[in-house]
Amino acid sequence: MKRPILLSGGAILALAVLHAPLQAEEGMWTFDNPPTKLVQDKYNFAITQQWLDHVRLSSVRLNDGGSGSFVSPTGLLLTNHHVALGQLQKNSTPEHDYVKSGFYAQTSAEEIKSPDLEVNVLVSMENVTARVQDALKGARNAEQEFAKRKDVIAAIERESQEKTGFRSDVVTLYQGGEYWLYRYKKYTDVRIVFAPEQQIAFYGGDPDNFTYPRYDLDFALFRVYENGQPIQSSNYLKWNPKGAADGELVFVSGHPGSTQRLDTLAQLEAERDLYEPATLKILHSRIDTLKKYSATGPEASRRAMAQIFSLENSLKAYDGREKGLQDKRVMDAKRSDETKFKAQVAANPQWKAAYGNAWDQIASAEKKAQTRFKEQYFHGLNSSLANLAQQIVQYVAEIKKPDGERLAGYHESQLESLRLGMFSPAPIYPDMEIARITGALELDLAEAGAAGGNDPWVKMVMNGKSPRDVATELVNGSKLTDPEVRKKLVEGGESAVAASTDSMIVLARKLDPVRRELTKWLEDNVQSVEQRAGEQLGKARFAAFGKSTYPDATFTLRLSYGQVKGYPMNGTIAPPMTTMYGLYDRSASFGNKGPFELPQRYVDGRTKLDLATPFNFVSSNDIIGGNSGSPVVNKNGEIVGLIFDGNIESLVGDFVYEGETNRAVAVHTAAITEALRKIYGADKLAAELLSAPN
Repeated sequence: MKRPILLSGGAILALAVLHAPLQAEEGMWTFDNPPTKLVQDKYNFAITQQWLDHVRLSSVRLNDGGSGSFVSPTGLLLTNHHVALGQLQKNSTPEHDYVKSGFYAQTSAEEIKSPDLEVNVLVSMENVTARVQDALKGARNAEQEFAKRKDVIAAIERESQEKTGFRSDVVTLYQGGEYWLYRYKKYTDVRIVFAPEQQIAFYGGDPDNFTYPRYDLDFALFRVYENGQPIQSSNYLKWNPKGAADGELVFVSGHPGSTQRLDTLAQLEAERDLYEPATLKILHSRIDTLKKYSATGPEASRRAMAQIFSLENSLKAYDGREKGLQDKRVMDAKRSDETKFKAQVAANPQWKAAYGNAWDQIASAEKKAQTRFKEQYFHGLNSSLANLAQQIVQYVAEIKKPDGERLAGYHESQLESLRLGMFSPAPIYPDMEIARITGALELDLAEAGAAGGNDPWVKMVMNGKSPRDVATELVNGSKLTDPEVRKKLVEGGESAVAASTDSMIVLARKLDPVRRELTKWLEDNVQSVEQRAGEQLGKARFAAFGKSTYPDATFTLRLSYGQVKGYPMNGTIAPPMTTMYGLYDRSASFGNKGPFELPQRYVDGRTKLDLATPFNFVSSNDIIGGNSGSPVVNKNGEIVGLIFDGNIESLVGDFVYEGETNRAVAVHTAAITEALRKIYGADKLAAELLSAPN
C-alpha cells in the first residue's frame, strides 16, 4: 500500500513560480534550444553544436514506445529489455521463449528480424511556425482554424517527405506557440542480437518497479540494417566500460512521451477527477482479465506475459500520477501560478485582448468534453483484431480524400508506417483475443451501458448477447489473423471492404459512423477550442518570458542534464549506485524466492564476477515515460549508462519536477560489460562494443 506522494517545499515553490529561474537540472530541452547557459553556469561545461549533433544523430526513437542509441559503427542499437519485450514476444514460440530464456545471436545469420519495429533518427529540424500561423488567417472560428491547421500541417509533411524521402512530422511545441518540422531517417529492418532473461532484466518484479535501490540488467541489443546490410555510420556513442561516477555531470538524450506541466488548472482538475480514475479502472480490468487467462495454462501465461508487464507498469505510473494530482499543495501551487500569469496578461491591454480569454475557453471545452466522457473511455474492445479491422475500414475510405481532410494517422506522410503495423506477421492468439474482448465488454456494460443497456454503441456491439458470446463469434468469424487477408482487403479498396463478411470487418463497418461522429464532435467542441486557446497561451508565454523554459514532452528528441547522486529516502540516504554485491544480498534476503530469485546463470556464475561492479545508478536528470532506453552520456559524448526507470518520487513528474528526490534510474555500462563477458560468454559482442573506434 503506497502513501500519497508529498512534495517538499522546494517542489511547490518551483511550480508556484514556474516562470522564474528553473530548478537546477529541470527540463526536457529541444535540441534547437539546449540548456547551454544553465549547464555552463553550474558545471562549467560548454555544450557545442558538434557535441549536440553527435548525440542527436546517435539517438533513436522506437515506434513501439521507447528510445535507444547506436553504440557501434555497424548498427548495433542499445535499448531496454522492456522496450524490446514486444519484439522478443512476437518472435517467441512455446519451444523458444526468448523472453524467459534470453537470446544471443553469435553470428549475423542468427540475428532475428523484428516483425514490425520502426527506428527513427532525427536528421533535421525546421521551424515552420510562421507558415502554420499564416495559414490560419481569415478563419472565423475555432473549427475553421482547426481545419486550416490540419490542412497546412499535412501539406508541410507531405511536401517534405516527397522532397527528402525522410519521415516528416510537424511537432507542436509550447501548446502551439511554435511548430517544428522534424525529419527522420527511418529504418524497418531491425534484428534482435541479444537479450538477457526477463528475470534479471526485471529483477524484483512489480514490487521493485519505480523504486530504488535497484538491481535490473534491463538492456537489449538490436542491429539495424539497410538494403540487407548492417548500416555503416560514424554516428554512434563510444562505449565507456567504466560507466558513470558519483557526482559526474551526465546527459540523457531520449524521447519523453508526454507531460502536462503547461496544462491549465481546468485541464488538471479534469485529469484528476475523471480521466486518471477511468484509466486506472481500465488498467485494473485488463490486468485482471489477462491474469485469469494466464491461469488457464503455461502457454496462455507465455502469450499474455508481455501485455501484463506493460499494463502493470502503466498501472503503477498512473497511480503515482493520480496521487500527485490529489496532493492539495500541488494543485494549490498550480492555482497560484495560473492566477499570477493571468494577472500579468490582464495588466497589459494588448496581451489581455489577444490572450485573456484563453483560460475560460479551455475550461468551457473541458466541461463540454465531460458530457461525452464515458463514450471516449469505455467504448472499446481491447482487441488487436478489432483495431486492425477499424484501421482497414478507415484506411480504404481516408486515402481517397484530400490529404488535409483525412483522419489523424492516415495522412500521406504516415501511411508507410501505418502499413508496417497493419501487415505485421506478428502472431495474434484467438483464445487471448476472446478473453480480452470479453473483459472489455463486461467493463463497457458496467460503465457506458449502465443506464439500462441503452447506450447505442453497447447495443450495436452486444445485440442482446453476452460478452463471452459476442467475443467468441467475433474472433471465430474473422480471418484477420492472417496478414495476407489484411493486405488483400486493403488492396481491394472500399469495394472489397464493403463486400467482406469477415465478422470483425462487419462490426467495424457498423461502428465506423459512430466513431466518426464522436471524433468530429470532439474536434469541433474540444480539440479545436483547446488548440486555439493553447496557441494563445503559448504566445502569451513567449511575450512574457521568451524561450527561457522548455516545452512539454511530445515523444520527440529531448536533452536533459543532471548529476549522478543519491537522495534522502525513508529517513536515510539512497546511494548513488548499487553493486553486484547487492544483487546477491537481495536474493538471499528473500530466500531466493520470486520475484527475487536469481536466474541459474547468476547462481552458477557468482564466483566469476567482480561483485564490486556498479549495477544501477541514479541521477537528477529530468525524464518521463518514453525515455526508457535513452542513453546516459558523459561530457565526452560517451555512453555511461542506460535509462530504464524513475524512482517512485518521480511519478509526479508529469506535472512538476522536484529536484531533491526526483531521480532517473539507469543501468551502469560496467554491469552490462561484466555480464556479457562473464555470465553470457558474449565475448564477441562485448568486443564489438569496446573496440569501436572514436
